Amino acid sequence: MRLLLLACLRAQTGNATTAGRIQDHLEAVGHICSLKDAFGYENPSEIANLISAEKFEAALAIHLYKGGRLLQGSRIPFGIIFGGTDINEDIKHEEKHRVMGAVLEEARFAVAFTEKMKELAAAEWPDARSKIYIQTQGIMTTPSATFNWKRFLQNAGIPQDTENVRLFLLICGLRRVKDPLYLVDVFSEWHRREPHIHLVIIGPAVDPQFTSEVNEKVNRAPGVHLLQEIPQDDLHAAVKRCFAVVNSSISEGMSAAILEAMDLDVPVLARNIPGNAAIIRHKDTGLLFTDPQHGKEHRDGMWKKEMKGASRLDSLGEQKK
Repeated sequence: MRLLLLACLRAQTGNATTAGRIQDHLEAVGHICSLKDAFGYENPSEIANLISAEKFEAALAIHLYKGGRLLQGSRIPFGIIFGGTDINEDIKHEEKHRVMGAVLEEARFAVAFTEKMKELAAAEWPDARSKIYIQTQGIMTTPSATFNWKRFLQNAGIPQDTENVRLFLLICGLRRVKDPLYLVDVFSEWHRREPHIHLVIIGPAVDPQFTSEVNEKVNRAPGVHLLQEIPQDDLHAAVKRCFAVVNSSISEGMSAAILEAMDLDVPVLARNIPGNAAIIRHKDTGLLFTDPQHGKEHRDGMWKKEMKGASRLDSLGEQKK
């Protein structure tokens, strides 16, 4: 079958990684799957022309609004995978809500990563409940064997006493919904007391204006560093060497960065939001915090006594595929 897969394909982002994995799985079972960037199309008529030209037989879109709106009125069957910001954030906007409801009505099926996400969507569009299926996200980690830890620290501007550095890693595209500045002040305060503590924020500049704000804040925060995205294999190797992975997002669908940290046996410290709480059992498979001070208390606890087995993905059930 010839399949069209629509997703937002900004480099080194969770959506792009997820889309690539879905494409690989579909092709592995014999389908021809063409992955297209939703940002490259303005309206459904452009996608209709693409479907006609390339003779697609079915389509799949990641994100109910950004990808799904382009499939409205499609003459081929299609399904939707909820992205996270669609159900958590876009649903609050009247016009986006209307469009997403229309898309969901046309879709043959929809996929939610968590029960909570399904319930949020079903509460808005009750008639769609029976077509929403829960499928947890699969991940795979491939840490580079040639990764240079010292060079990574040097690029971040961290002193080269690598034996004593305790690095917390926050992986995200620089946009407001990821809220990378949420913990900057408390980490900088901790660094002033204990100079071997560092927070590195790493990811692509998705929102240029917000990226400028992040740069300005980080430049005034000792112990906090900002790095552009790096190849995924190197990122996995960096995760493996860090003390813990941090997530401070305002909303998440299902964070691949958290799942990958768990797969690499690295502790996770995450903001207590539905998407994170769906995959972290507090003080068992990670630590959840409700505000920066709460996060600081957890960090201090981790510092005194590392979690034993708290980040193992296998304790979450069959998340890894």
